[in-house]
Amino acid sequence: MMNASDSPSSQFPSAGLLKGKRAIITGGSRGIGKALCDVFAREGALVAFNYNSNDEAAQDTLRLIEAHGTKGKAFKVSVTDRDGIKDMVKELTDEWGGIDILINNAAINKADNFVTTTEASWHSIIDTNVNGLYYMTKPVLKQMMKQRKGSIVNITSIAAQRCMPTSVHYSTSKAAVVGFTKGLAREAVGFGITVNAIAAGMFNTDLGHSLPEKLLGIYTDWVPKGRLGNPEDLAEFAVFLASDRNTYMQGEVITIDGGATV
Repeated sequence: MMNASDSPSSQFPSAGLLKGKRAIITGGSRGIGKALCDVFAREGALVAFNYNSNDEAAQDTLRLIEAHGTKGKAFKVSVTDRDGIKDMVKELTDEWGGIDILINNAAINKADNFVTTTEASWHSIIDTNVNGLYYMTKPVLKQMMKQRKGSIVNITSIAAQRCMPTSVHYSTSKAAVVGFTKGLAREAVGFGITVNAIAAGMFNTDLGHSLPEKLLGIYTDWVPKGRLGNPEDLAEFAVFLASDRNTYMQGEVITIDGGATV
């Protein structure tokens, strides 16, 4: 049985920053999403997450959440399933009485050159990374507007802001996340809702390791921190963005990349 001391987040004690908060984190069965679930649970939040297919990985995330003494819920539903996502949000709203935090983390990438990218590949990336953002945020935002409070954090990438050696469809989708964040931040602020984004560099995740090994080596030699990011590096900052201590950041895109784009 897992206990809280086995968690990667155990290097820091809980400050209770999210005590009593109700959070949804997309793509929570692996990588950054898994770390977000772990750290948010450590800080006292009820944590629900969706995942696409890996039941065993989802159960591992649930064990991490529950090891912190809070409740977790896993939903096997893709962010591209609009009706499934609406049902998920309704179930959580009925059970919890509301939703305080949404972390839009779910994303995919494929190693494609633009000239050989198929329409199927293009639509797959855009559907998950952009349309999924819309499907997930719309019902949650409506609930937050009724409450007149809430926090939304969108995970984008430095590939949206810099000339990076990654697929064009991925860069395009992550640039859309930046525009989505900026536009929604203006609309939502009047309802007491904060909307911000984190632009992630290269992290030690399945998504990060989908890039060529040569590129990863160049990156770690070049970045001032001298390593890929650990998922917990991002999750620890996301806690602040989603917490009540974040009182004056709105529509911001904060880069966490070890200094790669400084």
